[in-house]
Amino acid sequence: MRKPEVETHCPCGSTLEYANCCGRFHGGEAAPTAEALMRSRYTAFTMQNEAYLLSTWHPSTRPQTIPFEAATKWLGLTIKDSKVIDAHHAEVEFIARYRVGGASAARGHERSRFVREAGTWLYLDGKIVDGMTMDSSGHTRL
Repeated sequence: MRKPEVETHCPCGSTLEYANCCGRFHGGEAAPTAEALMRSRYTAFTMQNEAYLLSTWHPSTRPQTIPFEAATKWLGLTIKDSKVIDAHHAEVEFIARYRVGGASAARGHERSRFVREAGTWLYLDGKIVDGMTMDSSGHTRL
């Protein structure tokens, strides 16, 4: 697992240090909202933290493994919309910017669905709005 490149700010785009932001969730604390989970999953991708990504993915849609592209550099996350549908369902729309190798920067735009089970938010699935890479099982990568 990679460490965040800049310790002063969490990769998710907050102004907090990693340890006080997504690091808490990677360490075992439950994300209090679907948006916090989305941000922590983005950060987990930047760190290639497969264990966290799989543990926060709903079992009904979770792949066996997550194929990371070693040459991917994550450039930033923008939350476009975050809404709680009810006590057990939420959606987060985001844009993730990235570059693979020396290629031009790209962006993935997704509206993700989350479910809350036994007090824990889990990523269920997402609808690609534009440009998001999908893994070999047909699931979006974030």
